[in-house]
Amino acid sequence: MQARNRPSTYPPADHPHSTARLAKRPIHPMLVPFPIVCFIGALLTDIAYWQTAEMIWSNFSAWLLTIGVALGVLAAIAGFIDFLGDRMIRGQGVAWIHMVGNGIAWILSVINAFVHTHDAWTSVVPTGLILSAVVVLILLVTGWAGWSLVYRHGVGVVE
Repeated sequence: MQARNRPSTYPPADHPHSTARLAKRPIHPMLVPFPIVCFIGALLTDIAYWQTAEMIWSNFSAWLLTIGVALGVLAAIAGFIDFLGDRMIRGQGVAWIHMVGNGIAWILSVINAFVHTHDAWTSVVPTGLILSAVVVLILLVTGWAGWSLVYRHGVGVVE
């Protein structure tokens, strides 16, 4: 039975190929889960701090943001190599949404990491919590765009 969202032949015969690869496997999809989990974790620990005022939650958020930003750089490098490496990828509108949205999420996370360096309540409430929530909302959109690139357009699919 054919999947509802896939073209009749999957991957398409002339699908875009990932440029940043390790043993013929695309690197970008291997790296993106780590910053995503860190940024979602930062939102959850910000909410925990907001509800309890226990400093440990603010400290967890700061660490999650720092690790997420660092790993986000690695994922962005691999993704940017793929984006520049194949004209067919750049031709997909969702690739632009994915790239620009993730760039905005990363910049907001850097700002949020600096916000989390403040002392006590102001390290999270309200600015840090709002930034964490906005980043997670952006990641929902860019995650959909990344899914679309792989499962609708065959980007980086190994045959």
